[in-house]
Amino acid sequence: MEILWFWLVAIMIAGYVVLDGFDLGAGILHLCVARSDAERRIVLRSIGPVWDGNEVWLLAGGGTLYFAFPSLYASSFSGFYLPLMMVLWLLILRAISIEFRNHIDSPAWTPIWDAVFFLASALLAIFFGAALGNVVRGVPLNPRGEFFLPLWTDFQIGPEPGILDWYTVLVGLFAFATLTLHGARWLVLKTEGGIRTRAEAVAGQAWRAVLALTILTTLVTFRIQPHIPANFTRYPAGYLFPLLALAGLADMRLFARRGLEMQAFLSSCLYIVGMLTSAVFGVFPYVLPSVSDPQFGLTVYNASTAPYGLAVGLAWWIPGMLLVGVYHFVVYRHFAGKVR
Repeated sequence: MEILWFWLVAIMIAGYVVLDGFDLGAGILHLCVARSDAERRIVLRSIGPVWDGNEVWLLAGGGTLYFAFPSLYASSFSGFYLPLMMVLWLLILRAISIEFRNHIDSPAWTPIWDAVFFLASALLAIFFGAALGNVVRGVPLNPRGEFFLPLWTDFQIGPEPGILDWYTVLVGLFAFATLTLHGARWLVLKTEGGIRTRAEAVAGQAWRAVLALTILTTLVTFRIQPHIPANFTRYPAGYLFPLLALAGLADMRLFARRGLEMQAFLSSCLYIVGMLTSAVFGVFPYVLPSVSDPQFGLTVYNASTAPYGLAVGLAWWIPGMLLVGVYHFVVYRHFAGKVR
């Protein structure tokens, strides 16, 4: 039951990154691909009906984490207190920039909301990537499962790292490039004319950056977290996950050259899912490794709630996720097609 919930939480986080990821990518790109106020409105309209629904997956993932792995929730939310507050403010700023831009028609305020939308989206992509880097690298947990990290120390990996070091910054830049590519593929799918042309050009450049960063980040990750290559050696079936990512990356390029917009976007989704599940499989059974002593790390076994609670939670989780799935299906089907 603990392993099942481990993968359910991983799937929910992957679902959030796929769905809200193109919202963040659109926010990163809207000042670049949209040259006028009318074009910026089109970019916002492409995510307008779905962006707030996509964030449900973040809330659901956090709630599931609290329910299934309370020790991890307690440890990480106290240890990562500062960056979590920063992420919360960025989520608030991104939301109000979208809403206020459409409610206050002012030539003075509109450029400010556009800039806030861009900065909040870009910083959220980087912070989410840095958070993943911290989980993969590990944190200095003590025997009680507690830790606290400053925002940075000396930018080196060691027994007393900061939230930001050279590795987590690298993963943050990788996430930024990945979500930029994902957002570009979404805008190619949803828009026409100059926006689509410029988004396609950005997607081509971002694809090359993502390819290079995928190789670099993978090599570095295998070096700083030896548990990951050991897991792949012990369980060769796990190579399915990075193969999914590579297939998504290659198919994205192939479909884009053939003008198959939907297939290229779905390939971007597959790439993100493949990369995230590869990281999850690599750190298993840890949910939060320790850099001070591996035995202090939080695992699916010592961080989970009681088996009875997990079983009862599963009975409620299934209908809840079915409702969320039906909602998203109806919304995306209703607003399918190009935005004009």
